[in-house]
Amino acid sequence: MLPDYWLERPATSASSSTEAAIDELLSALDAAADRPLDVDDLLGRHADVERWRFLCALADRRRFAFHGTGDGEIDSFEPRQPIDFAPFGDQKAVFATSDPIWAMFYAIVDRDRYAITLNNGCILLIDPPAPPHYFFSISRDELPKRPWRTGYVYLLPADTFVEQPAGPYAGHTAQIPQLASSVPVAPLARLQVSPDDFPFLAQIRGHDDQRLSEYAHAVMTASPWPE
Repeated sequence: MLPDYWLERPATSASSSTEAAIDELLSALDAAADRPLDVDDLLGRHADVERWRFLCALADRRRFAFHGTGDGEIDSFEPRQPIDFAPFGDQKAVFATSDPIWAMFYAIVDRDRYAITLNNGCILLIDPPAPPHYFFSISRDELPKRPWRTGYVYLLPADTFVEQPAGPYAGHTAQIPQLASSVPVAPLARLQVSPDDFPFLAQIRGHDDQRLSEYAHAVMTASPWPE
């Protein structure tokens, strides 16, 4: 139904350990006075829990906005104006997503030490319904250097965020799970993630920086990946 660069999310059935860890986190969030909570302490008691599965199951249980970054010391997210080819992204806002795997990509790609451009996305087909799909690409010249890092996925309260409207894509109705808040947002919790926690690390593509607009156009029009 989609071009071959879109990657389908693996099955996300949650183990009993994952569900127990989620129960503990939600109870801690409801009782916490000091935030953001450090989820690593909690998952230390559930060593068999995969972090991407934990985050996906958590998103199914309660609505959060997820934001990935290399900075583990953020107390407030401030609205910023990004460079984005898509209309929804061309606004001054705090950007996040309801899909934690997409947020993980931004956590594990090291744009501080490497000169990297990104081309990536997440999509949900609504009609007919399908699992989330993703594509991930960075600057081709930097890809062999494995420019990854340990980063953080922040859990943000979702009440000030608005969703990107659904629209047509590849002959279907689709939702891009991007969220934007026009006001600052204080995080509820953060989880450290490593490159090995990211389920699509081996499927990250490379693109030619000089042709970035071509790749963006191809994705937005469901056309083949530029060669």
